[in-house]
Amino acid sequence: MSFPAVGFTAYLAILPARFFYWWFWQAPAKLIQILESLFKASLHMLSLGLLIKTFFKPLKNEYREGLVGISMFMGIVIKSLLIIFDLVFIVFFIGFEIVLFIAWILFPFSIIWGLYGAVFS
Repeated sequence: MSFPAVGFTAYLAILPARFFYWWFWQAPAKLIQILESLFKASLHMLSLGLLIKTFFKPLKNEYREGLVGISMFMGIVIKSLLIIFDLVFIVFFIGFEIVLFIAWILFPFSIIWGLYGAVFS
């Protein structure tokens, strides 16, 4: 959104509108991009897809005779624990991102509510 050049008093009159435009339109769009990037990075770091793809492969690709069964069992156990941890982490991370976004939107209203309570209490 482009704003024309105006005098100082007109700028002061426009300033609240510009702030609310930034706070409720531009900043949430950027915040969503940042949170999406963080989520993708965390998914990449947790490597959930790779754990699912290699779920039945032996741990550390151990194919020596007599150790394949044990290695597959250990791989399934460890990968199951990692998958459970990853899913729990993802759920908490998504919840944190949702709370952060809602807090961003509601913060100006909480300031107004706090000022109202301080003035009229």
